[in-house]
Amino acid sequence: MAQSDYSARHLSVLEGLEAVRKRPGMYIGTTDSRGLMHCLWEIIDNSVDEALGGHGDTIEIILHPDDSVEVRDQGRGIPIDVEPKTGLTGVEVVMTKLHAGGKFGGGSYAASGGLHGVGASVVNALSERLDVWVDRGGATHHMAFRRGEPGQFHDPASGPMPDAEFTPFVTGSELAKIAKVGKNVTGTRIRYWADRQIFNKSSRFTFDDLLERARQTAFLIPGLTLTVRDQRNPLEPTEESFRFEGGPKDFVDFVAPDAAITDTWELTGSGTYSETVPVLKDNGQLVSEEVQRECTVDIALRWGTGYETEVRSFVNIIATPKGGTHQAGFDLGLTKVMRALISANARRLKLGGKDGAEKIERDDIMAGLTAIVTIRISEPQFEGQTKEVLGTGPVRGIVAKVVEQQLHAIFSSTKRDAKTQSTMVMEKIISEMRARVAARKQKEISRRKNALETSSLPAKLADCRSNDIDQTELFIVEGDSALGTAKLARHSDYQALLPIRGKILNVQKASVTDMLHNAECASIIQVIGAGSGRTFDLEAARYGKIILMTDADVDGAHIRTLLLTLFFRYMRPMVDAGKVYAAVPPLHRIEVSGSARREKEYIYTYSEKELHETLADLRRKGRAFKDDIQRYKGLGEMDADQLAETTMDPAHRTLRKITAAHADAAERVFELLMGNEVGPRRDFIVAGADSLDHRRIDA
Repeated sequence: MAQSDYSARHLSVLEGLEAVRKRPGMYIGTTDSRGLMHCLWEIIDNSVDEALGGHGDTIEIILHPDDSVEVRDQGRGIPIDVEPKTGLTGVEVVMTKLHAGGKFGGGSYAASGGLHGVGASVVNALSERLDVWVDRGGATHHMAFRRGEPGQFHDPASGPMPDAEFTPFVTGSELAKIAKVGKNVTGTRIRYWADRQIFNKSSRFTFDDLLERARQTAFLIPGLTLTVRDQRNPLEPTEESFRFEGGPKDFVDFVAPDAAITDTWELTGSGTYSETVPVLKDNGQLVSEEVQRECTVDIALRWGTGYETEVRSFVNIIATPKGGTHQAGFDLGLTKVMRALISANARRLKLGGKDGAEKIERDDIMAGLTAIVTIRISEPQFEGQTKEVLGTGPVRGIVAKVVEQQLHAIFSSTKRDAKTQSTMVMEKIISEMRARVAARKQKEISRRKNALETSSLPAKLADCRSNDIDQTELFIVEGDSALGTAKLARHSDYQALLPIRGKILNVQKASVTDMLHNAECASIIQVIGAGSGRTFDLEAARYGKIILMTDADVDGAHIRTLLLTLFFRYMRPMVDAGKVYAAVPPLHRIEVSGSARREKEYIYTYSEKELHETLADLRRKGRAFKDDIQRYKGLGEMDADQLAETTMDPAHRTLRKITAAHADAAERVFELLMGNEVGPRRDFIVAGADSLDHRRIDA
């Protein structure tokens, strides 16, 4: 803006929001796609808070082709009257002032996801352009902002654009009345363009994450319809709507990973607590007052046949992935009830001797449990604006008491079904406790030993000499033929070799017993030496790197997938710690002829595309090469020096680190590709058949 247009008004509007633009990570965590999505959650949550309070039952989220996003609701609409302390309309206060809004105890919201009053203003500050329309009082009101500053855009006839000519308000703002609506029509529509000066150029709104969040919210607010439209590709617009009537109970049935052994039980209740909070008086002073709060608890849970635990917690429909006092209260109440129940039935459960001396632990109870823990309170105390952990202390005792009372009533019921399910749960917990104790004893007996001291390691292991875990590497090699070459190619000081024969067991479909009885799986677990499943101890692993070295063909990829399934399911901490790698052997070797000034040279390529590009480059440079290009069918075809240079020598090799950054998505993919359900896998293969390059299949 011109120097003459810069006035005290701009200072008052921008001084707070400038801090947001300088330190966006403080408010939204990151400036990549996660931060971009967090801004969208802030706007959506404001609309959800209206629905949570009983105002409106429909929310629409639209991803536009011009990289903007729009959120529409049927709530009460942002207040349009003038706020007396600032002299600004409610719309401008909400959009430009940090820590301003209707969630500071004024009675507008009994429970809400927003509480700091910074969500909308932060999004506004980090947007190249933001438009807000409010239906209220029989009219539609509109105001626009550029990077947090109110003003007027001079848009072309084609529609709103973030880079259109902009004139900021200087002496006073205008909340324009642009249309008439029915007196009973209310709601808010916000459309904004994220500021690419702040966010990474590669950051994008993720449609799948948006669907997951919309589905989750629909589960938590029965009767609310959330519609998500992705119009970024005008030729293939996508739309999905979610509406559920069962609440957390339906949510449990949706996320449960296994078949149920109990009904899905709902535990509901409430409690009150007092809290000393600063209250803003009419004279502008903050005075500490003790207020009474009510905490409403709604929990749904059930046990299943599996052993994975799926517990999700929410505060006023905001997910708290790192838990907090409400989840701690749930754990406390659940553990107390189950310990008392099993103690009272010890004789019937045949708990005696050494078993009787063992204490039931939280993990024993949680095995196979799926639970949705939701609470609603006024002004929750979160740790940070990202709201991942609840810190309100008294909630812990209230949730624990509700769980204790409600579960006790279920387990003490005289109904036949309740008794049967109660017995099945207790037997499952006892079984898990016995398995844990047995694993601990086995672990104590067979605690990590040096390869030279133990007789339990497989004879086919070609171990290394070094005991330095940070330096040692275990190569899991496909086939005995490749093992012979690898022995000559390795650095025996720190590189160990374990051959496997063909394709190992698909552990996604097999039971734990079958997996342990499988010779190849057992050998891998024995050699790594850190156990498996719940008893896996990363500190006990005998090697710092696990490298999967399979052939560079389809069969090799399948074997690698089977091995990764074993690691993902039974040795997951190794994947999370970044200790599992896949070797990248070459597919071709090109022999480039020498000359008087240049020696003969060998070039390795790793794909058909790279081969053709390399050959074209050699022809362009006028370099001669043998037409009989070697195509490696397997690792065993390579000489030791070739295998060392291309695949095993740390100075020259390429490794792919296996990560599980998106664990939930990875779990779904493993279950789809390797699990028991054939139908979804068949649909996946049929759907992708047209995109398959048949030349990649060795026939």
